[in-house]
Amino acid sequence: MSEEERSDTELDLSEFHADNTGKYRYEWPIPEVTKNEPCCLGIDEAGRGPVLGPMVYGTAWCPLSMNKRLAEMGFADSKTLKEEQREELLTVICKATDMIGWSTEIISPNYISTQMLKRTKCSLNVISHTSAADLIQYAIDCGVQVSEVYVDTVGTASKYEEMLSQKFPGVKVTVSAKADAKFPIVSAASICAKVMRDRVLKSWRFNEMPTFPSNAYGSGYPSDPNTKEWLASCLQPVFGFTQFIRFSWSTCDNLMDGRGAAVEWDDDGEDEENAESSKTKAAAKNTKKLTQFFAPPAGAAKKIKPHRFFDERRLQPVSTL
Repeated sequence: MSEEERSDTELDLSEFHADNTGKYRYEWPIPEVTKNEPCCLGIDEAGRGPVLGPMVYGTAWCPLSMNKRLAEMGFADSKTLKEEQREELLTVICKATDMIGWSTEIISPNYISTQMLKRTKCSLNVISHTSAADLIQYAIDCGVQVSEVYVDTVGTASKYEEMLSQKFPGVKVTVSAKADAKFPIVSAASICAKVMRDRVLKSWRFNEMPTFPSNAYGSGYPSDPNTKEWLASCLQPVFGFTQFIRFSWSTCDNLMDGRGAAVEWDDDGEDEENAESSKTKAAAKNTKKLTQFFAPPAGAAKKIKPHRFFDERRLQPVSTL
C-alpha cells in the first residue's frame, strides 16, 4: 500500500485515547446517496474473546441499488484475511465515498469488565446487542434510509433477530451465524471493526505503567501461553491489572486468587457476633488487613522502595488511619 493510499485511511483516535475507559464511536462521513435511497446495513464485531483490549463493533451500509458493485469489491470475513489485506480493503471502503458509509463503536476493556461485575450484572451478550442496536440507531438518526439489516449473531439468532425487529419496525432484519461470510455488507463491517481494533491495540496508551511492546502479550486469548505470561508479569498484587485487561475474565480471577494480596474489608454495619466470626475466619486464613499494606514491615532493616503508583501521586505510607 502506498503512502498516499495509507493517508486515506488515517483514523484520528486521539479523543478515544484521551479517555480509554468507556465507549467511543468513530464516525466516517456519510454518503449523500445513502440518505436518498433504501440501503442495506451490516454489523459485525472484532475482539469478543480476548482477555485484553477492546471489543469493537462495526457497521457499514450502502444503497440496495449498488449491491452488485458491492459484491465485486472482494470483501470477505476479516478473520480470513491478513492484516495487510484488511488495510487495503479499508482503503477501498473509504474511497467509495459515493456509496459506502461506515462507523464503529470501541468498547473499552474497562467498560466491559465494570458492566459485567457491577451489582446488576450485564452479560457480554447484552453489551454486544446494545452496541449493535446503537449503531443501527445512529445510522437512522443521521438520515440513512435503512431498509435491510444483516447481523452476525451473538447468542440465539432467532431471539436476537426478534429483539432488533421489535426495536426497528419496518426494517427487514436478518440475524445469522457466519453472516460475515454470507453477506458482503457484513464483510465490509467486519473489516472496519477488525482494522479499528488493530489500530487501537497498536496505539494503546497505558496510563498505569510504561507501554509494552505490541507483540508482548501474544494473541490476547486466554489459552495463549504468551498472553498468560504477560498477564502474570503485569499483575500488581494490591491494585490488580492495567485497564488494558478485562479483569472480569476468569483468567484474571485465577491469577488474582493465586498471586494477589488477600485483603479483609471491615464492615462497620456488622453486629458484634458477626464481626467476631469474621475476625475468627480471617485469622484462620491468615488474611492481612488493608492498612498493613501502607505500613512498613515490623523490624524492617531497610526502607522498601514504594511502587511507582505511590511515587507518581506523592503518597506516603501511614501506620494509622
